[in-house]
Amino acid sequence: MQKSMEAPPSKTDPMITEQDDESSTALTILDVSSYQLHDLDSVEFPPSLVEIDLTANRLNKLDSRISNLSHLKKLSLRQNLFDDAGVQPLSSWTSISALEELVLRDNQLKTIPDVSIFETLLVFDVSFNEISSMSGLSKASTTLKELYVSKNEVAKIEEIEHFSELQILELGSNRLRVMENMQNLTKLQELWLGRNRIKSINLCGLRCIKKLSLQSNRLTSMKGLEECTALEEVYLSHNGIAKMEGLSRLANLRVLDVSSNKLAAIEDIEKLTCLEDLWFNDNQLASLDGIAEAVSGSREKLTTIYLEHNPCAKLSDYVTTLRQIFPNVEQIDSEMFC
Repeated sequence: MQKSMEAPPSKTDPMITEQDDESSTALTILDVSSYQLHDLDSVEFPPSLVEIDLTANRLNKLDSRISNLSHLKKLSLRQNLFDDAGVQPLSSWTSISALEELVLRDNQLKTIPDVSIFETLLVFDVSFNEISSMSGLSKASTTLKELYVSKNEVAKIEEIEHFSELQILELGSNRLRVMENMQNLTKLQELWLGRNRIKSINLCGLRCIKKLSLQSNRLTSMKGLEECTALEEVYLSHNGIAKMEGLSRLANLRVLDVSSNKLAAIEDIEKLTCLEDLWFNDNQLASLDGIAEAVSGSREKLTTIYLEHNPCAKLSDYVTTLRQIFPNVEQIDSEMFC
């Protein structure tokens, strides 16, 4: 049973969630998000707290009382004004070393903070900062399962080789040119690298990846996907790819986004039987002739297809033809069908 108090936080009326157990009522969750607080002087910190959410305030320094919360598992400092010096005390707060989730997203950090004391850390988020290097991640725990470093200024993938348990890696919107140093991430399932400067696909021999995003890079080829047969979702829009290839072995593929490239033909997916979404808009497909054969393996499965802003989309019978080819289609471009 949970009860959340909705009044603004204060010493007499904190926003705390109560969790009942068999013997007592423990105050475990403190949510002080979106109050634009400059400090936490008016907030109480019960020693039983397990989660603290301080998202969307105006904080630039840590309240030392947090250091005494030995049961703390989740701490979110998202969307505040913390700089490197502001979060530095975290590295010495051994009483909260059992922390499992640390969110420093959307602050003013320039370097990766020292999180070496958190030996059971599972989620670490430093996205939307001003970090120029992944240096410092080598100190982070091998237990890490989710790492988010998007929207920074990182130029090289490094210091992640020891993350053998990592399942999600988010490095979108940085300055990366090369996919590298990921060969030990054997449990990685999601890799997000959109909005970088990558010219070629190199998945470093990884076989477990299910979701891959390389949108808005500098790719001219799809080569490099062939061995990743566990892939279920691939996002390659806004590149310079001229030919569909390396897809025929991706038997588990459900979503394929190759929109906004230089493609003149739908190729190499005729054997795929699980494909549900095909995004091919903003390319150079001149005709619908042969499309039934090109997508023959998933004609019955396909529910969403985008072909708008191709020459073929100007044909008078464009929608009618597609509905005849794909009997279970539910969406063509922005038009929905019951």
